[in-house]
Order: sequence, then C-alpha cells, then structure tokens
Amino acid sequence: MTFRPDLDPVGGSLLLSALVALLPLATIFVTLGALRWKAHVAGLTALAVALVVAVLAFKMPVGLALLSATEGAIFGLFPIVWIVFTAIVLYQVTVVSGRFEDLRAVFNIISDDPRIQAILIAFCFGGLLEALAGFGAPVAITGVMLMAVGFSALRAATVVLLANTAPVAFGAIAIPIITAGNLTKIPYTEIGAYVGHQTPVLALFVPLFLVFLADGRRGLRQTWPIALVTGVAFAVAQWISATWVSVELTDIIASLVGLAAAVVMLRFWQPEGRDAALERMSAEKQQERADMTDEQRAQLPSSSDLPAASHLPASRIVMALFPYLLVIAVFSLSKLVGPVKTWLAGTDVKIPWPGLDGHVLNAAGKVNGSTVYTFQWLSSPGTMLLISTVIIALVYKVSARDTVRQLTETAHKLRFSMLTIASVLSLAYVMNLSGQTITIGTWIAGTGAAFAFFSPVLGWLGTAVTGSDTSANALFATLQQTAGKHAGIDPTLLVAANTSGGVVGKMVSPQNLTIAATAVGLLGRESEILRRVIWWSLGLLVVLCLLVGLQSTPVLSWMLP
Repeated sequence: MTFRPDLDPVGGSLLLSALVALLPLATIFVTLGALRWKAHVAGLTALAVALVVAVLAFKMPVGLALLSATEGAIFGLFPIVWIVFTAIVLYQVTVVSGRFEDLRAVFNIISDDPRIQAILIAFCFGGLLEALAGFGAPVAITGVMLMAVGFSALRAATVVLLANTAPVAFGAIAIPIITAGNLTKIPYTEIGAYVGHQTPVLALFVPLFLVFLADGRRGLRQTWPIALVTGVAFAVAQWISATWVSVELTDIIASLVGLAAAVVMLRFWQPEGRDAALERMSAEKQQERADMTDEQRAQLPSSSDLPAASHLPASRIVMALFPYLLVIAVFSLSKLVGPVKTWLAGTDVKIPWPGLDGHVLNAAGKVNGSTVYTFQWLSSPGTMLLISTVIIALVYKVSARDTVRQLTETAHKLRFSMLTIASVLSLAYVMNLSGQTITIGTWIAGTGAAFAFFSPVLGWLGTAVTGSDTSANALFATLQQTAGKHAGIDPTLLVAANTSGGVVGKMVSPQNLTIAATAVGLLGRESEILRRVIWWSLGLLVVLCLLVGLQSTPVLSWMLP
C-alpha cells in the first residue's frame, strides 16, 4: 500500500482543501485559547481531528494515518520531552545542592533590579542556551531562574517565551538554517546572511518588550536605556556575525556581546524604581500562590524566598556558574569540534518506521524521508544535559539517592506534559504525511508577487504546529524557493523569511507553551499563557511580513546582503 498526498483532494479546490486542512490547527487554538481546555486534552482532540481529516478528506489509509501518529508521538517523547526532562532535573539538582542561591546572588551582583535580570537571564543567557541546545531547553531553564529571582510563575513563563524569539533562527548551532540550505541547495551561509538582515530588527526591540512585560509602562520608562543598549548590541552582533563571521556561532556571539554591553553600562548607570518593582512583584507572587490549590502549589519548582546575598567570594561565584559553564562547554564540544560532532552523529540509529517507511510519498511522488526515525541516544541535547547533570551532582556532592529522587519526581510532574507534547507531535506528523500542511502552504503561496509579504506566515505556521523552526524549514523551505522562482522574487529571501517567520511562531507553539508551563509549575494553565503571548506573536509577525515584503521591493532591498 502506497499513499501519495493530493494537494486539492476536497472537490478539486485548493482553497477548500486548505480550509479543511486548517481544522486541526483551529481546533487546538480554539480549545486552548478560547475554551481554556487543558493542553493535553486540546492536543488529543486536535490529533483526532487531524486523523479524521487525513482519512476522510485527504484519503490517507487508516493504518498509515495511525502509524504516522505513532511516529510523531515517539519523536515527541524522544528527543523533545527528553530535553525538557533533563533540563528541569539539572535545575533541581542545583537547588538541592544549595548552590542555586549563589547563582541568584551572582545575578544580584550584576544587578538586583528584577527588570534588568529579565534581560540578563531570559534574553542574554537564554539566547546562549538556545544557541547551544535549543528544543525548549532555554525556556525550561530560564523560566525557573526568573521565578527564583522573584517573578510570579505566569509572568516568568510569558517573559521567557517572548525572549526566546530573538535567537531561534540561529538556535542549536544554526540547525534551522543549515536544514534549509540542505533542502534547497542554496548555500546556508547565504540564507543565514539574509536571516541576519531580518531577525536583528526584532531582536533590537525584544529587551524593551521584556521590561514592559516585567513592570508595565513604568518599568519601560525607567529601564529603557539598558534595554535599548542590550538590544542594539545583540542585534548588531547578530547582523555582523551572520553576514561576515559565522552563521553557526551567530547566537553565541550575539548573546555574549549583549551581556557584555549590559554589564558595562550598569557600571555607569542604574535605573530608578527598583524597590517599587520588587514590592509589586512580591505582592503578585504571593497573590498567585494564594489563588492556587494545594495541588497546584506542589507543582511549583523548588526555590527560596530569602533575599540573595549581595557579595560572594570568587570561589563561590565560580561554583555557582559551574553548571552553566559546563553546559556551554559540553555543547560547544559536541557541536563545534568536528571530530566529536562526527563521532556523535555516527552513534545515531536510523529506524525506518515499520509499516510506514516506503509507503508514504511526498506531493512530488518521491519517498517521504520523514518516515525514518532517528534515535539520538547519545547526540541528543537531552543526553548532553543528563551527562552534565551527573557531573554537577558529583561536583556538588549531591547523593545518588537525592539525584534519583529528582529524576522520579520530575518524571511524575511531567506526566501530562509528556502526553501533551506527544499528541502535538503526532498531530504534526499526521498533518505533514497526509499532505495537509503542504496544501495549506501551497494555497498561501498562490498569492503571486504579493507572496513576499505573506511568506513569513508559512514559517510561523510550521513552527506553531511543530514547535521547531527546523521542522518549519523542512516543511516549507523548498516550497518557498519554488514560489519565489515562479513569482519572480529572490528565492533566498523567501527561504530566509520562512526561517524568520518561525522565530515569532515558537512562542505560541503548544509544545513550547507546555514546556514553559511545566517548568514554572503551571501545568494545565497553558491557555492563560497563550492568551498573554499570542498578540505579541501576531504583532511581530505583521512587522516581519512588512519587513520582508518591503525587502522584496526597491524600498528596502538595500538592506539585503
């Protein structure tokens, strides 16, 4: 039995077929955003709708549709859940050791203003983690770090999701851009240079948005100089590195330059309103805890409400930073050292999915490569985080018993998150393999010369569905290239726009919402987080659409490399 998806199976109409294909996505956003269902229920419901659409509308055999769902579920559990799980365990081990309080003190030494800490932790440090690990790790780690410095759970989740937009295109050593290059045969350095002339425009303003989220208009008015300096430093470094230095190292360079600029400025300038901001955040955090049930409070990550120390000896500063320096070292070794990277890649196990591989074609009639599951038992970022956790436990002298307890307790806390992420990835695989996703993309691409203004929407859509900018490029990069050739638009610009569009789609991905909710202890309240971030996502998408559209015309074509 072989299945080849049809682009217009509903009445021979691409428009009708695309509208039907949108039903699973509409289901998940309506159930989460409007009906406020729990994420795992919304995910399973949307998966059921996707299966019905695949079988009845797109004529996919029932067995192949179900097998597509199973492969997606396994991919959701490993490596996605695996990464989130190990990131949270790493954090919990630092808390049990007592060293996390010293890390709070390190950030307090740089600045004890929580609004500035939002920039340092969520934007700069989160950008560094995204550069090295990606796949939700920065959201999970920086979310609990913001709670530790005084943020309420809901505010922390919102801040880290918005902060995670800026570095996503170059995340995990630029794997989304490298993937797009491999698929389109456009040199990935060219795609990266184009992306480096789009996403810095967003990154420039993200720190300003973060201080607004942290403390409203008052906070923005009092802290805009440091936010602007950090944003400009990050954006300029990202622009220069992507264009002339290294696409792979772009986020590492930009994050470190942004952090350095903030630290230098803070030596000469301090914002007003710190005490008032701390009081407001403390009151909000206490009210949030008071409104929770005992069961909800039990989900909150372990942290101390004691004030952080204002001075630490150098040895304690080094030990406090050790876990994250180790993570940076481990990921740098595995991603940047050629022989190590090659050896790790050689440990991956390719598994043709039983009953599915070779039986599903893509719209072009070729065998779909998505039916081969790659088991990254050693090269996965989650495994790297687990190795780091074991080393940290040994250095911090955390007993094996305590470490195992953190593993089991975290697994218990993540049980509904696992179900949510597995269902969302099942949904993505069913939509992709049945042809629903490519039908939507082809419909949007049919707008002709105006497509340049809409091209980021495809990247946004792909990332919102899959939770991965890499997957969004795997879905739509070739389509963007083809549409560009037919419409007389620079194909490299559109492929880059797909990557940049995914940047602002990640914050509304159900997968990422669940990661953020789980990290800060708000499992089951993903709909509240979605309602807080969706307008930021859509607003930034509109800005990006205008930017790319104008870059395709003489108005802003001078911006391109």
